[in-house]
Amino acid sequence: MDATFTAEQDEIRRTLRELLLKRCGPEEVRAAVRTADGYDPGLWETLAQQLGLPGLALPEAYGGVGCTTTELALAAEEMGRALAPSPLLATAVLGAPLVLGLGSAGQRAALLPRIASGELTAALVVPGAALTTALGLTGGNRGDWAGGGRAGGVQARQTDGGWRLYGEADQVLDGHSADLLVVAAHTGGFARSRTLFFLVRELVREGATRVRQTSLDETRSQSRIQLRHVEAELLGDGEDADVAGVLARVGDSAAAVLAAEAVGAADRVLERTVEYVKQREQFGRAIGSFQAVKHRLADLYVQVQGARSAAYYAAWATVEGQERVGGLALAQALEALRVCAAEAVQLHGGIGFTWEHEAHLYFKRAAGDELLFGPVHRLRAYAAQEARLFGGGEVAV
Repeated sequence: MDATFTAEQDEIRRTLRELLLKRCGPEEVRAAVRTADGYDPGLWETLAQQLGLPGLALPEAYGGVGCTTTELALAAEEMGRALAPSPLLATAVLGAPLVLGLGSAGQRAALLPRIASGELTAALVVPGAALTTALGLTGGNRGDWAGGGRAGGVQARQTDGGWRLYGEADQVLDGHSADLLVVAAHTGGFARSRTLFFLVRELVREGATRVRQTSLDETRSQSRIQLRHVEAELLGDGEDADVAGVLARVGDSAAAVLAAEAVGAADRVLERTVEYVKQREQFGRAIGSFQAVKHRLADLYVQVQGARSAAYYAAWATVEGQERVGGLALAQALEALRVCAAEAVQLHGGIGFTWEHEAHLYFKRAAGDELLFGPVHRLRAYAAQEARLFGGGEVAV
């Protein structure tokens, strides 16, 4: 592994950081999350059209930049530092790779260029809290996580005119504002039960309801999607696609990107805490000069750097075709963010608990991400299970 960044990768980080410093401060973040979309459309247009973020990891044949997961992870790290609310995660990290991996030639040609340009946003719809299971991060994704023909989830039924979907899903990232839904649905009944993906393009049609939900982390919008016999289009050329395999590969790369994003947030909140303890005084001296505070901050620094190394390695490993790396990196990054955010609130003293200070935004991002993509112990437990560390078998290398 070559740990040196290229000039192009450094330029991506520098340009994005400069833009976000100008247009995505704490007040801008608070204003953006209170809009109907949950993000600033003007900033998203700039990220898409000037920097090409939605198409960063898409092939040039579909209007993308042609970069890899590594570049997308570096961009996500900068987005995480600013807690920038945007549809980047739902669209470029979850939705677009599934269209690329499972879609037919016609579907890819029709959708991916529009996604790459920022014209089209997408959302991945899976039932309840099954996102990490579907992505193969906390459990096997070949089971009945999409509903299993029972209550809950979304069911697909084939009719003379095509497919129709019935059901609902909660905790859909940016589902209320997405132009395209990529829906996981159970089909085939009990005899040939399986999970397939469907596209719902015209979301104003009868039977589709989308409601933005109140979430712990305002910067990560979530929605409830209700589908009542809504017309849908099967994603792909047929029903024999390796859905679980594609999902697992998407999950591994998504975990690497999410890990980098969490590292960016942890690094920024640690920076702000170091700045504060240099200014706040007690007993006539800055509290940052006390040995106990130095030790706590040193421990946080080591933890953040370790999580950063794991996230970078996971992004590199995904590009190189190595599997089952992203989940462990995500676990380490989520833990680092949680600890850094909690310590930030404590070391900021009374002001750290106030609504006006930005420390609570990072604390809520840490708690919200672990609810959505964790918990940490499940990520690690499944990685250990897949590596057969405690099963008495030969350890996978």
